[in-house]
Amino acid sequence: MRVAIIMGSTSDLPKLEPAIEILKSYDVAVDVRCLSAHRAHAGLSAFIDETKTNGTEVIIAAAGMAAALPGVVASQTVLPVIGVPISGSTLDGMDALLSIVQMPPGIPVATVAINGGKNAAYLALQIMAVKHEEIKNGLLKHREEMEEAAMKTNEEVIQKYQ
Repeated sequence: MRVAIIMGSTSDLPKLEPAIEILKSYDVAVDVRCLSAHRAHAGLSAFIDETKTNGTEVIIAAAGMAAALPGVVASQTVLPVIGVPISGSTLDGMDALLSIVQMPPGIPVATVAINGGKNAAYLALQIMAVKHEEIKNGLLKHREEMEEAAMKTNEEVIQKYQ
């Protein structure tokens, strides 16, 4: 069980660290790289080639501004690619979001919210859960825990305002 996380700049890392921790909590191996689609294209292509044979099941690619990285990754593999638009420009990440979701037919990139590293990790886990029962069971348990916490909060509100 392996996921690759690629960022265009180390300034993206704080938005991705929660995703790394979530994946590791499910015993998923995580390969993290900083490879710009514009400044390190040969290294990026070499790493994408590695993912084709090292057991990688999903790639998470995060970038801001022009955000070409997720699309460039998707153009070089048939593995599922999840794009994470990163804020940081004067457009607060909308430029990155639009860049990632507007992929041409045949080269899709699943896209989460701006700075949505956590949801990228959960989406990667859901994709992997089709094949790995232990991930599926862990996700179901996590959903139950979220529901319990939400219902507890609901009870606290009811008690406070009745």
